[in-house]
Amino acid sequence: MAFTKKKKTEMVAQYKQWLQDSQAAFILQYNHMAMKDIDGLRARVREVGGEAHVVKNTLLELALKDLGIQYGKTFTETTLIGFAFNEAPALAKVFSEASNKSEIFQIKGGFMDGREIKPGDVKALADLPPLPVMRARILGVINAPASQLVRTLAEPARSIAAVIKANSEKEAVPVA
Repeated sequence: MAFTKKKKTEMVAQYKQWLQDSQAAFILQYNHMAMKDIDGLRARVREVGGEAHVVKNTLLELALKDLGIQYGKTFTETTLIGFAFNEAPALAKVFSEASNKSEIFQIKGGFMDGREIKPGDVKALADLPPLPVMRARILGVINAPASQLVRTLAEPARSIAAVIKANSEKEAVPVA
């Protein structure tokens, strides 16, 4: 399908906007894929707060060039790109699972913070725990020293209370 110059300009502008609005973008290459497969992947991507689009390679390269993002490879095959508007690890997990379950998809890399990331980086990002779990772990690490300090400060008082209680119980026992 041929696009007019105006339509191509609009598409480049849209690609640039998606790249700027997203925390990360991940690239999948796919072959011999039915529309049902694409729709299933898009639904899973929407569940994690992202979007997935089949893009025109040359126009995506123009958008990347306009944004000053360096990408070492040229896009040669059919390209699907996912934009992580909420949680980058969640989208990386969806893409990683799709590439592991099917030979149709292959992760080609992506972009995060305006820099290129490799396919291995996308898979490593997918292995991160969800954001609420990470927050809980960090909070636990932050709270641990304070909890230990409170226990340390309270221990002498507890020891004195135990000695007093033992003494009072000893005195309360009648001698027969």
